[in-house]
Amino acid sequence: MRTLFVLVLFFINSYAYCYPPLQLFIEMTPSGGTLKPPSGKYSGPVIIKKPIVIEGQGKVELIGDGQGTVITIKADKTIIRGLHITHSGTSHDSVDAGISIEADDCVLENNKLDNVLFGIQLKQANGNIVKNNTISSLDRDISIRGDGIRMWYSHENRIENNRMNKVRDFASNNSSNNRIIGNIIRNSRIGMEFIYSNNNEVANNTISHNTTGIVLIYSNHLNIHDNQISHVRKLTTGAGLSFKESAEVVVVNNTIAHCAIGLQANSPLDPRNRMIADGNLFAYNVLGMYFYGEKGGHIIRNNRFENNFTDALGSGSMTIRDNIWEGNYWDNYRGFDQDKNGIGDAPHKVYLYSERIWGDTPKLKFFRGSPVMEMLDISLRLAPFNEPKLQYTDPSPRMQQKTLQLTPIPRAIE
Repeated sequence: MRTLFVLVLFFINSYAYCYPPLQLFIEMTPSGGTLKPPSGKYSGPVIIKKPIVIEGQGKVELIGDGQGTVITIKADKTIIRGLHITHSGTSHDSVDAGISIEADDCVLENNKLDNVLFGIQLKQANGNIVKNNTISSLDRDISIRGDGIRMWYSHENRIENNRMNKVRDFASNNSSNNRIIGNIIRNSRIGMEFIYSNNNEVANNTISHNTTGIVLIYSNHLNIHDNQISHVRKLTTGAGLSFKESAEVVVVNNTIAHCAIGLQANSPLDPRNRMIADGNLFAYNVLGMYFYGEKGGHIIRNNRFENNFTDALGSGSMTIRDNIWEGNYWDNYRGFDQDKNGIGDAPHKVYLYSERIWGDTPKLKFFRGSPVMEMLDISLRLAPFNEPKLQYTDPSPRMQQKTLQLTPIPRAIE
């Protein structure tokens, strides 16, 4: 009986070995050849050392042994399509992943990765295409999952139309000139994080229900455009976009909605290290924009601020008027446009009233929107105890012509 029990435990812990090893099929495939395994389950891990094409056609499952990475690619121009990859190791130190690319000009397409710690790692890998993959991490606390996609010293890659759910982060470290296009990242920690990663394009991605949206740390010349970032609501860290010491970042035509903070950035220490925010929508955020550090020189123009609790604020009692505010639409602008040129006749000036209280003392944010705070704000606006501090001025606020949406009258039932 004891022997039977030991055999059962051995079977459970090494169940992947019940299936034929895919490594054998790979060794039998000539360099440059195509491997189309019969439908079914195969055991891993595997290491690819010669350029081949593996076509799973959505009918092949590769099961790791619970240790290390399931597929390691060491040959340039390898192509893997249509595999279901599962059961990697659980070590963060060794970056146990579903797939690790350690080569150039490879293609990963239409694969499904689940029950893996890290999804796809690009390790000193250049010119690769990672497209249309579905990735989820291990079912554990968000901070000890693995990254859905991790780039490390990897350049000129295209990361496109992947779907990541319940991973930790999308992480880019010391990786430049990549295009991250059309991905969907949900229910994770940091949607995208760039550290010392310059000249990347981030476009048409959907990032929602994460702790943080997109984070840039010491990363310059990023082009962030046409993304949708929403439902990033954690009180202290829930920023749709967050920048630290990142120069010449362009933020254009993004939608940032339902976030604790829409965009937060420190002001540039060098005037050349500015951020340009142009044509974005900031809607239904607790705080549309938040700036900290030295007075800045950011350019903020042609954006729409709608239904935010507070549109913009600086840390503590700092003013942010040294940013360039121009041609933005403000839903709380109270001016007129008598000459009908689409620009308000008077500047949009914003002063600090009750916002000073929770700006100087962050713990009092809890009381934002409460009846007591509303009464205090009204009192300060009517009869301030001292002269309110000018926060910022938009000299040319844009007037938005709203089209009245009429609800169609349903036809009577005959």
